[in-house]
Amino acid sequence: MTEPSPNWHKSTYSGNTNDSCVEIADNAPDVIRVRDTKDHARGELTATPTAWTAFTAFARTHVV
Repeated sequence: MTEPSPNWHKSTYSGNTNDSCVEIADNAPDVIRVRDTKDHARGELTATPTAWTAFTAFARTHVV
């Protein structure tokens, strides 16, 4: 089975001023991808769905 092409979408937590934006592709069953909206050449961060869920739960409770 081949992995689908990433379906990138802007994070709902990114602001409207486009100064700090990330895109997330979560359409593959085994990997979550994250990249900088303004600089795709920098590559992407990948995580398992379990690790991504843990990260976002941590981030929600530790927002400054």
